[in-house]
Amino acid sequence: MIAITGAAGFIGSNLAHRLCKDGHDLLLVDHPLTAAKAMNFAGLKRFVFVEHDLFLQELQVKKWKPEVIFHLGACSATTEANWDYLARNNIGYTRDLWTWATTQRVPFLYASSAATYGDGTQGFDDRTLPTQLVPLNLYGKSKNDFDIWALGQAKRPPRWAGLKFFNVYGPRENHKGRMSSVVLQTYKQIVATGGMKLFRSTDANYPDGGQLRDFVFVDDCVNH
Repeated sequence: MIAITGAAGFIGSNLAHRLCKDGHDLLLVDHPLTAAKAMNFAGLKRFVFVEHDLFLQELQVKKWKPEVIFHLGACSATTEANWDYLARNNIGYTRDLWTWATTQRVPFLYASSAATYGDGTQGFDDRTLPTQLVPLNLYGKSKNDFDIWALGQAKRPPRWAGLKFFNVYGPRENHKGRMSSVVLQTYKQIVATGGMKLFRSTDANYPDGGQLRDFVFVDDCVNH
């Protein structure tokens, strides 16, 4: 059985559909489902759903022993201003799962974020230590703080990785609203108005609308 936290979300649900197609039994973990997020499970088979707080409790009493944990659940709002909330959800919860995976010798893959890189003056290279990065918002700070903590641990899961997602887009992200991808928001704007608004450039090397980004397309079949 494979566990996915944030399983009703955009990336988590696409991962769940892919693993389901590959024949895996799934333990899907998330906050209580909204109608919009529940739609992301449509078509899935062979899975059990557990609310995120209960998941931690049931791991401790050995109700579940997943063979790997994909930890994608988090508060991903870049505008979130409540640091206590971010620390509890994005750092504390992830530490608890890391500790369990370390003790039980279970591989652990978690979502970090490209927001950890800040304004990019330190580059976008994994060889740059998280202690050298200055995120631009509290969300990015929460992700970077966990990266720093993880690298400082003497005991770690047998296999682990923090995945720094950039601009990801694809199916099953409609529920994200203002936090949906630039691609989806732009598509909706074009459908509604026939055009799109572009940000003015703050860099003389790039004209207005000429700024560049990396984009990652994800669905339940293949990643590009």
